Amino acid sequence: MEKLLILLKTPELRKKILVVASLLLVFRVFSAIPIPGVDVDRLSAFLSSNQLLGFFNIFSGGALSTLSIVMLGVGPYITATIIMQLLTMIFPHLKEIYYEQGEAGRAKFNRLSHYLTVPLAGLQGYGFLNLLISQKVLLPLSPFDTVRNILLITAGSLFLVWLGELITEQKIGNGVSVLIFAGIVSQLPSTIQGLFLSYDPSLVPTYVAFLVLSVIVIAGVVFINEGERKVPVSYSKRVRGNRVYGGVSSYLPLKVNQAGVIPIIFAISLLLFPQFLAQVSAVFSPDLSIRLTELVSKVLGNPSLYSALYFILVVIFTYFYTAVTFDPQEISKNLQRSGGFIPGIRPGQPTGEFLSKVINRTTLFGALFLGTLAVLPNIMQILTGVQLLALGGTSLLIVVSVALEIMKQLDSQLVLREYE
Repeated sequence: MEKLLILLKTPELRKKILVVASLLLVFRVFSAIPIPGVDVDRLSAFLSSNQLLGFFNIFSGGALSTLSIVMLGVGPYITATIIMQLLTMIFPHLKEIYYEQGEAGRAKFNRLSHYLTVPLAGLQGYGFLNLLISQKVLLPLSPFDTVRNILLITAGSLFLVWLGELITEQKIGNGVSVLIFAGIVSQLPSTIQGLFLSYDPSLVPTYVAFLVLSVIVIAGVVFINEGERKVPVSYSKRVRGNRVYGGVSSYLPLKVNQAGVIPIIFAISLLLFPQFLAQVSAVFSPDLSIRLTELVSKVLGNPSLYSALYFILVVIFTYFYTAVTFDPQEISKNLQRSGGFIPGIRPGQPTGEFLSKVINRTTLFGALFLGTLAVLPNIMQILTGVQLLALGGTSLLIVVSVALEIMKQLDSQLVLREYE
């Protein structure tokens, strides 16, 4: 409470909070503007029967449930980011831009991701429209209406990416994560209302299990997010003039979960991609599109197979994102330049190999934790046959992780302004 009062009393921080709140309000307004020709009842029934699109609806802030002009959310941008980061492993030039050119290189890499977002948003928009028309959720569209809606949907997705960057500039959390966070939180009132309206005394054990699971998830996310392996680092003494530098000991904190919630978002985006691809194939062959859609629905409609794929993808993306954002050899070079070394480990390549071994072991626990939390609601649903817990684990995971990230950034800005 005391920190909140300090935040509100600090003019610069208060302005930043108001700017972020205003941008989130704009996001919610655009989420309520639908494209024409939507059968709301059919759409609601279709989303409730499709778990993947149910996830996507939450991440879009409920924009998909109204088929709003921002119904894709930041999904195309996330997909573009995944593709670009995969390409860094194939093309050395892209890797050089991302790792070796500093902030200018990151800005150029981000700009390329924006360019790639445009065709991906157009393809995903067409795939969505085609899927919803085939399910009779959307009335058949003329060529002009189809092009108009695709342009609206693409523009809406790019608009959200721009909003996310404006939020990031305020240094109160990552913009994309904050938008997803806002989308999940915005669904809480309707979820609570639905629970009260559909209250069934026979489901009391399920409600209790949901509350217990929520507490476990929150405690687990906080524990894993705050957990770190402290690698001791010593600095050799250096004499410059009449002064002695170094000679102190410190530590290098290696977080158990370096990737945060990004692996969950990546995994869901990748699971949605085959469905979009099946619908986009209607441009070349309607029959092929129908067969591919049936195949994808059959594969991902199996709860056990879906949970297994989801778990594996989360684990893979945890390692992948950690490898992209944490380079042990680069850390080793920086330590060597500053006169630092890990006791018992030779500087240079041996230090890099040691850090790589440590980060692989700590990431294993983080990856298994994220994967287990992601599929835990699905496992509960398979065991109990109750849909209530279908979205609990992932939603809580993202909400708690993003909330912790926002709190840390606000704390760092408070420390910066109060430091004497």
